[in-house]
Amino acid sequence: MPDPTTQANYLQVYTTNVDFDWVVDFTAQTIEGSATHTLTLKEGGVKEVIFDTADLEVSKALFGEQAVEFTLDPKHKVMGSALHIPFSVAPEVGSSVKVTVFYKTTKGSTALQWLAKEQTQGKQFAYLFSQCQPIYARALAPLQDTSSLKITYTAKVASVLPVLLSAIRVSPPSEGPAHDGKTIGTDVVTYTYKQPVGIPSYLIAIASGNLRYKPFPPIEGRSWKSGVWAEPELLDASYWEFSEDTGRFLAKEEDIVGAYKFGVYDVLVLPPSFPYGGMENACLSFLTPTLLTGDRTLVDVVVHEATHSWFGNGITHAEATHFWLNEGWTTYIERLLQQFLHSPAERGFQYVIGSTALYEALANYQNKPKYQRLVIDFEAGEDPDDAYSSIPYEKGSNFLLYLAEKTLGGLDVFLPYIRDYVATFQGKSITTWDWKAHLFAYFEKHGGQEKLDALNSVDWDAWFYGEGLKLPVEPSYDTTLAESAYDLAARWDKSRSESDVSKLDFTPSDIEHFDSNQKIVFLERLATFAPLPSTHIERIGTLYGVATSPNAEIRQRFYNVGLKDDQSSAAQVLAEDALKWVTGRDGTGVIKGRMKFCRPTFRAAGKINRALAKEYFAQSKDEYHPIARKLIEKVSVASGLCCARLLTLRKDLSSA
Repeated sequence: MPDPTTQANYLQVYTTNVDFDWVVDFTAQTIEGSATHTLTLKEGGVKEVIFDTADLEVSKALFGEQAVEFTLDPKHKVMGSALHIPFSVAPEVGSSVKVTVFYKTTKGSTALQWLAKEQTQGKQFAYLFSQCQPIYARALAPLQDTSSLKITYTAKVASVLPVLLSAIRVSPPSEGPAHDGKTIGTDVVTYTYKQPVGIPSYLIAIASGNLRYKPFPPIEGRSWKSGVWAEPELLDASYWEFSEDTGRFLAKEEDIVGAYKFGVYDVLVLPPSFPYGGMENACLSFLTPTLLTGDRTLVDVVVHEATHSWFGNGITHAEATHFWLNEGWTTYIERLLQQFLHSPAERGFQYVIGSTALYEALANYQNKPKYQRLVIDFEAGEDPDDAYSSIPYEKGSNFLLYLAEKTLGGLDVFLPYIRDYVATFQGKSITTWDWKAHLFAYFEKHGGQEKLDALNSVDWDAWFYGEGLKLPVEPSYDTTLAESAYDLAARWDKSRSESDVSKLDFTPSDIEHFDSNQKIVFLERLATFAPLPSTHIERIGTLYGVATSPNAEIRQRFYNVGLKDDQSSAAQVLAEDALKWVTGRDGTGVIKGRMKFCRPTFRAAGKINRALAKEYFAQSKDEYHPIARKLIEKVSVASGLCCARLLTLRKDLSSA
């Protein structure tokens, strides 16, 4: 079945490589240039190539060196406008041809966010960054925008500000002077990149701004390089946060699953409007600045994005129906690394944290149970954004945990299978059925009838197509690291009958030995109980400092607790506090563009005071990324900012 999110004719003729030649214009807020496709014919008699586009101005097309007339179809609200480019002669099956499209992006591009200098950390230069997953690469360039294809690419990009791409930099050198020693913001420098490893189109990425680089210490015996990019004002903090763990996690992952194929693994800390926790762009993971907590407790997001180098970037879901293969596998392996590098208790703790997001997402989709499934059969033109949630991450990773440890016999059996899975499918796009067939074939060869009987005992339909608020098999986790947080939450729950909070025996020392994740679990546990009295919520906020915590993960969990009873006096006050915080009207001037935070805040505050939530969003909407803005506006129209179908953040679910 063809990918239901594309209009391209990739089953007849497909792109193998694209050469981009771009000029970044910060004044006009456009990327202008060309994309030259090298195409291979799969069928005979093909008369045209069809590319996906969205809000692009196409000016010219070439077949080889010959100009040809092109046709741009009317815009589909989800899939964009199909671009038809005819072949002046019919190519033979297996032959290779080149097609070049000249175009520029427009202000309607969902893939791009252009920031004024005031929206950056340094407030001296403008900034540009892209977000192409799931189907927005077509708003950056005319492409066969489907994860069924793997393409290589090269790029020449001219800009007055340093440029980063999801590829290996050819020139100028990353470790040389910034902007090749030229004047940043004034002089045009051409940056050249090459991505020799085939990737799906959603991994094409660009960022341009006042960026600096700092390499991480090399890992002995490893050929790849790693480092961090950020604005100068954040470079040292970013380096401290990520330098200790990034390389050693990547090295350990190589030991478990096989060699890292991309040569470079850098991270880029973006401005606060970036809508996700992280995005696994090839060679260059994009990260939210909300990870800079100063205690390295949120570095698991980096681990998650790096793990995508094998699961997602290496082995890719063929189309949105099978998205869990990316995120379920990545989440499972990320947590496995926590066990190897820390402890089994740390791995269990991550599952505990993830389970809260899972059950919230399942509850949010009660009115759309199709999206509670692991395998979702999308209709042609259906928006995959509508189904994004923690479900593919958490349900998928729990499924793999169940297979590994409850079905097949534990890690001694499962780890060799993982290596074989990666070796078999690295560089390919696959479906759930490809994965399942390989699983059975592997264990038939490496376990015989006993393992086949075990696999046949699995209720596959319940895992793939099950709906409802529970997993097919109730999971059990190591809760060692969560117990103290659970106990403290239980004490607060029991204290609700005492109206005079000054008589309660809680003190700041209750949490002095908690790390950030334990504080998160404490607040999440509180949120599972009946709403506390307003006096208690106010006391928790001030006593433990969570009402003003600079850690956005903690702050958001506190608002979840405080806004739960939309009739309480605490909720009436906290609703506006939360809206000020998420829109940067709290004196910081920094929005919380990460959808993990802005989604539940607008939804919860909208239940308490719809008019106020809409007012704050109207004042701030242009500061949010186009994807976040689109989805919040969609919800606002549908149900006053409190609809549960707003996108649950795609790359936050590993702290995320």
